[in-house]
Amino acid sequence: MDIHSYAQPGRIRVRHIELDLDVRFERRILEGSATLHFEPAEVPELVLDTRDLEIRSVENAAGFQLGARDPILGAPLTIPLARGAAWARIHYATSPDASGLQWLDPPQTAGRRHPFLYTQSQAIHARSWIPLQDTPAVRVTFDARVRTPAGLRAVMGAQMDGGRFRMDQPIPSYLIALAAGDLAFRELGPRSGVYAEPALVEAAAREFADTEAMIRAVEEMYGPYRWGRYDLLVLPPSFPFGGMENPRLTFTTPTILAGDRSLVSLVAHELAHSWSGNLVTNATWSDFWLNEGFTVYVERRIVEKVYGRERERMEAVLGRRELNREMTALAKRDRILHLDLTGRDPDDGCTLVPYEKGALLLATLESAVGRERFDAFLRAYFDHFAFRSITTADFLEYIRRELPNPVPLDEWIFRPEIPAGAAEPHSDAFARVEGGWPTDTGAWSTQEWLHFLRSLKRPDMPHLDHEFHLTESGNAEILSQWLLMAVQAGYAPAFPALEQFLCAAGRRKFLKPLYSALMKTPEGEARARRIYARARAGYHPIAQSTVDGIVGAPG
Repeated sequence: MDIHSYAQPGRIRVRHIELDLDVRFERRILEGSATLHFEPAEVPELVLDTRDLEIRSVENAAGFQLGARDPILGAPLTIPLARGAAWARIHYATSPDASGLQWLDPPQTAGRRHPFLYTQSQAIHARSWIPLQDTPAVRVTFDARVRTPAGLRAVMGAQMDGGRFRMDQPIPSYLIALAAGDLAFRELGPRSGVYAEPALVEAAAREFADTEAMIRAVEEMYGPYRWGRYDLLVLPPSFPFGGMENPRLTFTTPTILAGDRSLVSLVAHELAHSWSGNLVTNATWSDFWLNEGFTVYVERRIVEKVYGRERERMEAVLGRRELNREMTALAKRDRILHLDLTGRDPDDGCTLVPYEKGALLLATLESAVGRERFDAFLRAYFDHFAFRSITTADFLEYIRRELPNPVPLDEWIFRPEIPAGAAEPHSDAFARVEGGWPTDTGAWSTQEWLHFLRSLKRPDMPHLDHEFHLTESGNAEILSQWLLMAVQAGYAPAFPALEQFLCAAGRRKFLKPLYSALMKTPEGEARARRIYARARAGYHPIAQSTVDGIVGAPG
């Protein structure tokens, strides 16, 4: 049972969805219909998840009832069914404030001439733009027809033919994705390409040139790519995440377009989800680590294969240290891999714990049994559970049967500590940038810069800025780290760049630490509130909710 869904898939389960939608930029809504197909009903009603939808009518049903709204779950939509009914068509419209949609005015886009729309359905935001069984335990196929204003292009995570779309493999609701705007396309390889606004598409194609090599790398380890194409869509900077692994069309932030491919481990991460997450999915949001821990592990194996062991080790060390930093600020209940999310928004579970602690567990398993045996296990795991949604209990039953090992799994998964014997990463490259003032940084990677900056005990901010022009960095990862240090040190020359960055970037990874650091002093708190009052309208609703919890909603 999924505590974050009103649906009752054990009684009646939706198998296929037909969407017919108009994109109304002038009103900031989607309107149209969703036709849900299910096995002939033996129960009197179908219960769906919704959030702030205007339900206009339901065909092939004896009316409908929209229940009371819960602030986290939204409202249940109950549809009475005749015995043997196998479909219901819901005519509806979304709210202009739908939590899973962001509507951008032309000035908020790269081209500044056309509006833009994109969805973000994870974790339980699909219900804000489609009435459906919004639980990862339910997998559906879908087809869609989407109409946009003239000159704008709709894309979805599906096979695409103009404004018509089809997804033949069953996916959970949180992976249904739509975007619309002024989009161009460039091929990257025989089964990969990138969509972006025309002003960004060439830079994106150069940055993502290694995509086909990444796909081949995973296939060599864990079996064939099963989704047909792997395309990417570069979104405007308000996108609240680094990426979203929608099958066939990964959504990415433009903040990874560094010009030197130093941040494309994010592409490796989203690609890895094609096996861990999209193919084998967490059945509830308490099992989120099954998606993300496995994916970080596979991501680093891709990085090692394509970019070398040294780059992979640097990223593993950075991830491990960030996990330590974040865990010290988390309550014990949030340091556990199998989270108790009773009464909580599943977005609360999106910390580094399921990602980095989960990946560390898998690295420890690899160390305990050897890479060859562990790779064989993972490949068999992906095959065995392909196109299924599973729980932590399912995983434990499978690994104990198929890969007996000495790792204390219950301790890792159900307790807040990291057990002794973890496979701790080490980087020789980082050792070379420690312990003195650098004299030759021309060949440094992003990872080396981050390690150098984070290892400084009492940074001489003016000297660092004069020597390395950090306030002017065009690399979002380096700049955000530098701006965090500027806030902590009270380095005023960086404050204009801080305001500009917070008004331009909507990625939660950057917003949370910067606003949190600002709120620690009275002067910083005033600055945070002033910046947020200006920036909030440009953030995605998910990011707004996060920063509201740190700063408070303006006005």
